[in-house]
Amino acid sequence: MVDWLSKFKYDPIKPLMDSEDKAIIYFTKRDLLDYKIEPLDYEDLPEVQNILKKQLDDGSWPPKGKIAENSGVKYHLIETWKQLRFLVQQYQMNNSHPTIQKAAEYIFSCQNDKGDIRGILANQYTPYYTGAIMYLLIKAGYKNYPRIEKGFKWLLNMRQNDGGWVIGSPGMIGLSNLAKAEINDLTSNKNRETARAFDKSKPFSAAGTGMVLRAFSVHSTYKKSEEALTAARLLKSKFFKKDNWFSYQHPDNWLRFQYPFWWTNLVSALDSLSLMGFSKDDKDVEKALKWLIHHQEPDGLWKVSYSKIHKSPDDQKTFKSRLWITLAICRIFKRFYYSNLP
Repeated sequence: MVDWLSKFKYDPIKPLMDSEDKAIIYFTKRDLLDYKIEPLDYEDLPEVQNILKKQLDDGSWPPKGKIAENSGVKYHLIETWKQLRFLVQQYQMNNSHPTIQKAAEYIFSCQNDKGDIRGILANQYTPYYTGAIMYLLIKAGYKNYPRIEKGFKWLLNMRQNDGGWVIGSPGMIGLSNLAKAEINDLTSNKNRETARAFDKSKPFSAAGTGMVLRAFSVHSTYKKSEEALTAARLLKSKFFKKDNWFSYQHPDNWLRFQYPFWWTNLVSALDSLSLMGFSKDDKDVEKALKWLIHHQEPDGLWKVSYSKIHKSPDDQKTFKSRLWITLAICRIFKRFYYSNLP
């Protein structure tokens, strides 16, 4: 048995256990220290209760701000995805809870007949958001749901020729001469049709591929598929490098962390690779793990951002994020060095 904690310069367990955050302490005990403990009591977590009480009758959460009259963007879908990130990924709620059941039914109501979850870019395709949302649904217990299977088939059909995915709508890639105003109208106006100007010869985006790959990483069958493994190899080949795509192109985007996950970064990518069975001895994985070891702070935690283009203040909110990011990093190291942690 390898002591995965010995890989770190500083002890990350102490700050997690000293955090006074009930959820952080619970997951540290259960996932990192292997304590046999009773399930987490969500009624006892104000952060969870604050999210639950805002859910609407249709299962969605209301967006903030006024929505334009001709908007084709489903802001309720965006807000529902945002809140499920906390409920399902962070607090690990599942479809045994009525709130998750209602939210899942709302999301499935936004699924197109072809399999994609439509509405975040109005009528345009968004494989990266479809994958990120499916990730949460699978974690919540919908792995064997027929609509999840349909989603995977659609995602596989939307790959570029190299086996990865892009940021934005793959149906608009062939419209390379569009002005910014026209692109904004296509991706927000409810009256614009779905663009199908594909150019699958364009290279993958690491940012987009990383979001899609999350769904594959938590599915027991699809994470072993050659298509998923090909995409994972593409993803890790871009660690610390400039993305092929114009969005989130700067290499420093790898070094801004969020938990629960949103955009692709070093931690979210390693999380997927660790779940897919990649080895700590893989040269790209090893380089990333060594970077995390080297950049651990003396207090035992990791910073929210090491990016020169994304500065983060040092305040109480950031400290709470640092705790969750550190918990995620510890789970990753335990998977790579010790066991198949779920």
